[in-house]
Amino acid sequence: MEPHSDQPELAQEHPPHHDHQNHHAHMAADFRKRFWIALVLTLPTLVLSPMLQELVGLREAIRFSGDLYVLFGLSSAVFWYGGWPFLEGLYGELKSRQPGMMTLVAVAITTAYAYSSAVVFGLTGKVFFWELATLVDVMLLGHWIEMKSVMGASKALEALAKLMPSDAHKRMPDGSVKDVPLSELAVDDRVLIKPGEKIPADGVIVEGESAVNEAMLTGESTPVNKKTDDKVIGGAINGEGSLTIAVKGTGKDSFLSQVIDLVKQAQESKSKTQDLANTAAKWLTVIALGGGAITLFIWLGLMGKELSFAIERAVTVMVIACPHALGLAVPLVVAVSTALAAGNGLLIRNRSAFEQARNVQAIIFDKTGTLTEGRFGVTDTLLFSQDIDEDTLHRYAASVEANSEHPIARAIADAADNKFPIENFRGIAGKGAEARVEGKDVKVVSPGYLREQNIAMTDARVEELKAQGKTVVFVLIDGQLQGAIALADIIRPESKQAIAALKAMGIQCMMLTGDNKQVAEWVSNQIGLDEYFAEVLPQDKAAKVKEVQSRGILVAMTGDGVNDAPALAQADLGIAIGAGSDVAVETADVILVRSNPLDVVALLKLSKATYGKMIQNLVWATGYNAFAIPLAGGAMYAWGVLLSPALGAALMAASTVIVAINARLLTLSRGSDATAAMPKGKKAGDSQQQIAKRAYELYEQHGHQDGHTKQDWLQAEQEMKKNGPQT
Repeated sequence: MEPHSDQPELAQEHPPHHDHQNHHAHMAADFRKRFWIALVLTLPTLVLSPMLQELVGLREAIRFSGDLYVLFGLSSAVFWYGGWPFLEGLYGELKSRQPGMMTLVAVAITTAYAYSSAVVFGLTGKVFFWELATLVDVMLLGHWIEMKSVMGASKALEALAKLMPSDAHKRMPDGSVKDVPLSELAVDDRVLIKPGEKIPADGVIVEGESAVNEAMLTGESTPVNKKTDDKVIGGAINGEGSLTIAVKGTGKDSFLSQVIDLVKQAQESKSKTQDLANTAAKWLTVIALGGGAITLFIWLGLMGKELSFAIERAVTVMVIACPHALGLAVPLVVAVSTALAAGNGLLIRNRSAFEQARNVQAIIFDKTGTLTEGRFGVTDTLLFSQDIDEDTLHRYAASVEANSEHPIARAIADAADNKFPIENFRGIAGKGAEARVEGKDVKVVSPGYLREQNIAMTDARVEELKAQGKTVVFVLIDGQLQGAIALADIIRPESKQAIAALKAMGIQCMMLTGDNKQVAEWVSNQIGLDEYFAEVLPQDKAAKVKEVQSRGILVAMTGDGVNDAPALAQADLGIAIGAGSDVAVETADVILVRSNPLDVVALLKLSKATYGKMIQNLVWATGYNAFAIPLAGGAMYAWGVLLSPALGAALMAASTVIVAINARLLTLSRGSDATAAMPKGKKAGDSQQQIAKRAYELYEQHGHQDGHTKQDWLQAEQEMKKNGPQT
C-alpha cells in the first residue's frame, strides 16, 4: 500500500490547514517570481543611474539623450511590479488601522519613487532610483526567504499527513481481500496489513503478531512488539509479521488526525510572548514613521542640507525600522517547537500554559498508571528453605498460576519465562490454587490459608513487606512452606530517573494516590519523592492541587487524563501522560503520547529552550533596530558614516534571516549518550534477529555523533547475542 502520489486521503480531510499551506506556497512562489524579474530590471537601472556612473568615472561614456526617461521607465516597472505586494499591504494595514511592516516598506519606496520622478521631470535634486530598485529587490528576497522558512517550519504536519497509505486490504465477509480507499473503511471492518506496510487506520489486532514502528507518531525509535488485543495506530509501519486488525478509528476520529489538529491549533495560537512581539512591532512602526519625519526635519530645517539628502536619510530610517525580524521572532519558534514536540510524542494544546512550564516549581504525579504501570508485578521473593532456589520457586508458582485469571495469579505467571507441565489444577476458594507439578503437590496461597491451616509464619521480612503495602502470597511444596512472593503495582523503570532529573532542575516532586499510606510511602521512598498524599479520592485530587498552589508556587499536574481531569484543569499546567490513541483529552494543556515520566522532563526542557529562543530573537530584533535607526538617521555623519537605503534593507533582511535560522536551531534535549539508550534487559521472546536489528538501529541513531565506528557496534551486537542487550 503506497501513499497516493498527489495528496493522501487524510490530507483531504484537513482543508483549512492545507489551504493555509497552499497560501504560503503561493506567496513564496509570487515573491520568487517578482524578485527575479525586478532583479533583471535592476541591472540596467544601476548602469543608467547618474550617481553610480559618477562613482565609477563613466558618466560621460554611458550617458545618452533621454537616458533619465529610460531610467524612469525601468524604475517605474520595478516600483509597480516588484513593489506591488508592499503597496497592497499598506492598504490592508491602514484599512484595519494596524500599521506595521508593510506600511513602513510602502512609505519608504513610495517616497523614493515620488521624489526621484519629480527630479526627472524638473525638480532640482538627485535621483536615487537605484536605491529604490535595490531596496525592492532586497525586500522581495527577504519575504521569499521568510515564506520558505514558515513553510519549512510546518513541514512536520505534511509529513504526518503523508504517513497514511491511500488504500487498505479489507477482509470481506466471504473471506476474500479487497483493496479499498481509506474513505470506505468503517469501524469494526477487518483489515489485513502485510509485512512492511503502513497501518491504514487505528485499530485492535485480532490476528497475528509483529513489531510495529511508531517513531513518527510517538518519537519511540524502537519498534514495539504487538500481539492480539493490542492497539495499533494508523500511519505506523508494520514489521516482519502479518496482522489483521479491527478498525476502531478512521478519518477525523483517528489518532493521527487528532495529532494534526492539535499541532495546527497550537501553531496558530498566540502566546503571551507573541503579544509582546506584536506590541513592540506597533511601537516600532510609530517610532519609524516619527523618526523618519524628525530626521527629515532636522537635516532639512535645522542642518540646512539639500532635500535629496534629507529624504534619503528619512527613507533609510524607515527601511531600517521595518519590523520583519520582530514579526517573525516568535511565530517561527512556535511553529518549530510545536512540530518538534509532536514528532516526539509531546502534543501541545495550550501555548500559554506550555510557555509557563519553564516556571513550574512543583509537579504532582498521579501514582497508578503514571509513576507505576498500573498492574501487579513481582517485587520481592523470600526463601524459607535451602532446598530450593529463587528461579525454581518462581517456576513452580508460575506453573500453577498460569491456569488462573486472577490479576495476582497472572502477575506471578508472567514473572517466569519457562513453566512446568501440571496436573490436577484446582482453585482454593478465596485462598489461592494448587496443582501437581513435576510429581509434587504445589500450592500458592494467601496468608488466610496459612492461618486456617495453623501454619506458623514468624519471618520478620514478611511483616516488613506487608508494611510497605505489598501483597504477599506463599508457596507450599508437598505441604512444606518453601517461600513467599511479594507483589505490588510495578514502578516504571523511568520514574526514578525522571524524578532525579526534575529535582536537579529545582522542581519539587509530589504524588497523589488513593492507596494507603504504606503503599504511598514505599513508592515515594523507591523513587525519591519530596512529598506524597495518600488515600485521596478522585473527587478530592483537584483540592490537593489547589492546596499546593496556595503555597504560592506554580504547579503542574501529571495524570492519565481520565479520572484526573479536575486536577489537570486546576493545575497551572495539566499534563496527560500515556494517552495513547485517546489524544482528545480536553482538560490537559499538554498530552504525552507515551507512558513515560521522562517525557515530562523533556517537555519542561523544551519549554525552557523555546522561551530562550523567543527571547533571543526578540532581543536581536529590537536590539538591532535600536542600534541601526540612529545610524540610519545620520547620528554618525560627522565621522563620515552613513547608511544608504539599499544597505539598510540588506541589514534588515540579514536580521530576518538570522532570526529564522536561530528558530530552526531549536532542538529537543533527550540525551545523546548511546549507552544510555541501550535496552537494559533482554525482553522475553526477543529473537537473535531482533537483538541484531536493535543493535544496528542504535548504531544508526547514535553511533555517528558519539564517535563510535560501525565495527564497535557490530562487536556490541555479538555481545548482545551472547548475553542479552544489557552490554
